[in-house]
Amino acid sequence: MSSAHQLRCTDCGDRIPGASAASDFRCLLCGGLYEVVYPWSPGNSSSDLTDAAAARLPNPSALRYLWAERRTSTMAIDQSGVWRFRDVFPILDDANKAVTLREGNTPLYDLPRNAKALGLDFLLAKHQGMNPTGSFKDCGMTSALSVARERGFEWVACASTGNTSAAMAAYAARAGLRSIVFIPEGKIAWGKLSQSMDYGALTVQLRTDFDGCVRVLTDLVKRFPIYLLNSVNPYRLEGQKTPAFEIAEQLDWQVPEHIVVPGGNLANSAALGKGFLEMHHLGLINKVPVISVIQAQGANPLYRWFTDSNRIMKPVEANTRATAIRIGNPASWRKSAAIIEKLGGWCEQVSEQEIALAKAQIGAEGIGCEPASAVTLAGLKKLVAAGRVQPEERVVLILTGHTLKDSAYTIDYHRDELFTDAERAQLSPEQAAEHAALRKPPIVLDPDTDTVIRTLEAHMALQPA
Repeated sequence: MSSAHQLRCTDCGDRIPGASAASDFRCLLCGGLYEVVYPWSPGNSSSDLTDAAAARLPNPSALRYLWAERRTSTMAIDQSGVWRFRDVFPILDDANKAVTLREGNTPLYDLPRNAKALGLDFLLAKHQGMNPTGSFKDCGMTSALSVARERGFEWVACASTGNTSAAMAAYAARAGLRSIVFIPEGKIAWGKLSQSMDYGALTVQLRTDFDGCVRVLTDLVKRFPIYLLNSVNPYRLEGQKTPAFEIAEQLDWQVPEHIVVPGGNLANSAALGKGFLEMHHLGLINKVPVISVIQAQGANPLYRWFTDSNRIMKPVEANTRATAIRIGNPASWRKSAAIIEKLGGWCEQVSEQEIALAKAQIGAEGIGCEPASAVTLAGLKKLVAAGRVQPEERVVLILTGHTLKDSAYTIDYHRDELFTDAERAQLSPEQAAEHAALRKPPIVLDPDTDTVIRTLEAHMALQPA
């Protein structure tokens, strides 16, 4: 269905056929990024797309029924929580040949303890870490890598802080393609890097940061027939928009008031916004949610842009333990900023101590996530304190990665080895007490039953938090 879509530059509006994109997916006229548009896409003004399209808009009730019916199918394409919604992203000539690991269909968990602590009636977490490789990247990788295979590429590549490399390597292996991963040396969680190695990727560590890896890879794809699978690839975002459809479906097509998303390379917030806007345009939902983005204080270029009166994007030297969002020059910042402003959201920043506390608070509810995911709860606290989220509003946090992606972080936190002395000094007594109450380090005892019993009795006598 390559004729069923075009690529539109989000900066200058120029349109091209999908197969005509440059190897780095940059607009040849202005250098902007592309988005995928269809005959029915909202905001379409091109006469060759709109005249007959308005009369051919899919029936929303029929779509809802079809998508629900596919859940009972035994076909892999229907069991995918991405390709189940393939009617709203016809990017392949034959969708039945999509590369899938049955991604998507991730759970929506309630967080009652954190809701109560924040004074909210309704707080949920969409856990994208429950995807096959443990992160939200699977949703975008299944769509973009399927396009790569259909177009005859043998090699695919990405620069990554971890999650993208794991997803790309897995889907490339599934498709029988060969993959190359560029990672910044010493700045990646080993739980993620181990995945790309296990899935057979050629892994190259460069003595630079993530942004340096991107520069090298961008030069490489211009010289060799290698398909770029970073989030500048617009087909990634078509898969990554489908959690928006899942959220609406899981809430019986009642849209929450607020979605809170971690901010790294910033494509995910743009993708989710695109999904909600398309649903609204198609009549599937009657409103769109506010989307807010939360960044780590040490990797906060979008936050700085929003707070800069001159609105100049200035890359930063990223420094945060939340490795998945350790990005100082995000490629999709314009797309993300546009979604935040269009949907009336905000961009916040949170400290390392706030991230660690939020991660432990989510974990205390039995929900494990990687540090980058926890910025959502940390940022939500600030949005609530500022009066930007009201008690009766329904809020969904996007948890982008599984807790096992960075187990060393969790272990260091509970052993009280995560923070530096300077970071500990910044904590108030109340904050220090909060951390202490959440830490659960292992207890080391001699193999003596009486000693064990006395220790257990002491802990049983304590009141639960």
